[in-house]
Amino acid sequence: MADLVHPARSLWWLFEPVHSLTYFSPEGQAAFEAAGLRGGWRGYFASRSAPLGAVDAPPVIAAFFSFAPAVVERAVPEVWTHASPEKALAARAEGSSAALARVLKHVDPAQVELAADALERAAARLDCAGRVLAAANAALPRPADLYGRLWQAATVMREHRGDGHVAALVTAGLDGCEALVVRCALDVRREDLQPRRGWTDEEWEAASRRLVERGWLTAGGTVTELGRIRHQSLEAATDLAAARVWEDYPRSELDRLAAALKPISALCRGELPVDLLGLPSIRP
Repeated sequence: MADLVHPARSLWWLFEPVHSLTYFSPEGQAAFEAAGLRGGWRGYFASRSAPLGAVDAPPVIAAFFSFAPAVVERAVPEVWTHASPEKALAARAEGSSAALARVLKHVDPAQVELAADALERAAARLDCAGRVLAAANAALPRPADLYGRLWQAATVMREHRGDGHVAALVTAGLDGCEALVVRCALDVRREDLQPRRGWTDEEWEAASRRLVERGWLTAGGTVTELGRIRHQSLEAATDLAAARVWEDYPRSELDRLAAALKPISALCRGELPVDLLGLPSIRP
């Protein structure tokens, strides 16, 4: 792992693609459709929020944070008329295991097991206080199969960091749309990110104006020095919130985990849409 990057961030870069794979894989899509979650965002919103139960839109809007409320409201709670949370979770587990089995078919199962064991040990040490998505996922039964174990452990770790990231964004005074505007001002194309989160042009421009007024952006839409400092601070806060679980790990053990995850992560990342590969932050 790079010495200049916090271990919590280095490891997140590796397990995030493992989690994300199911939402973009043909196996995940097929499992969602077989469960009755056809079209649009139904599979994503149902499967990711299912650990919370058959909730209405407001908790999902709050937890997912960067999605436009209108997009969430079009899917939730309507998704529960097609599939119960239990059915959505079963589809999620089936799709993620099948996708990982395909993508990692040439990876030594012993290496996959090493990564799964290590992530499970880390997930078992997490303090999920104040982290609702992480806690709900951590409470799910342990999958029986190896690829399901890897995905589940990566998901608990990912949602734990994501919950902490949302807290950092709120502390920084950013709402969901503003967070994405800042991200695009830094290094992501607006045309790639805005449609994926469902914000209208009017909402996006209003968020941009608010950021200009608060000194994050220039009138031309570039990040100010103050904006860069504040962004770096919230990224550091995210790392700090995710760091406790790794604090007493020997460096040698962290390096072994990173080495086990690296080829797995690279293969999973290769399955993701190109426009997602440049989103290392502000992504919950």
